[in-house]
Amino acid sequence: MPSVSQSVIAIIESKPMLFEAVVQEIVSYANLAEKIQKQVELDIGKKAALPAIVMAIRRYSEKQKPLINKKIPFKFNTEIIMKSSMVDVTFVKTPSALNKLKQIYEMVDYEKGETLNVIQGNYEITIVINNKYKERLLRLLKGEKILNIEKDLVSLTMSFSKDFLYTPGILAKVTRKLSWENINVYENISTMTELIYIVNKKDAVRAYKALMELVEEK
Repeated sequence: MPSVSQSVIAIIESKPMLFEAVVQEIVSYANLAEKIQKQVELDIGKKAALPAIVMAIRRYSEKQKPLINKKIPFKFNTEIIMKSSMVDVTFVKTPSALNKLKQIYEMVDYEKGETLNVIQGNYEITIVINNKYKERLLRLLKGEKILNIEKDLVSLTMSFSKDFLYTPGILAKVTRKLSWENINVYENISTMTELIYIVNKKDAVRAYKALMELVEEK
């Protein structure tokens, strides 16, 4: 069985919003302890005193604050490029699907600023492409096992210097910023100097604003 401290840490770290609230000290430790007391008791298999839970929360917060508040030696001096009307299609990775990638790459007119992102996992392939190519893409993928299709998406691209590749914590900081704004990220794509987030169009304005706050941060 875990200890009270281990249970508290697991609960906090399982919820990004709660994690931020704790380390930023914008939540009452006592109220939070009451809220999670039943879960802690289930985890440890016995009664847990509220003062012990409060102390575990406080100690965790104090331990995390220096890490969270540590300034990353990196300037977010970049423009943010937002592109709308995107679609995200995920399908099973098979030899036949891989053979079709060349045709997919040839669909897009890059000189007109159109977008194509191909993300390959061990067992799946995800295509992020302009919505106008959706039907053509699905026809090409006929016979393949489509796992998911997401429409009404927007891509937000941040371009950096090569320092981005060698500076730890950048990806975590940007993702945490979006999470704090309760913005769901469908895809996160990064290259040597580019960081791309795919979000729903309903969250596009808030996501853009959140990223701009990082860019303008002193």
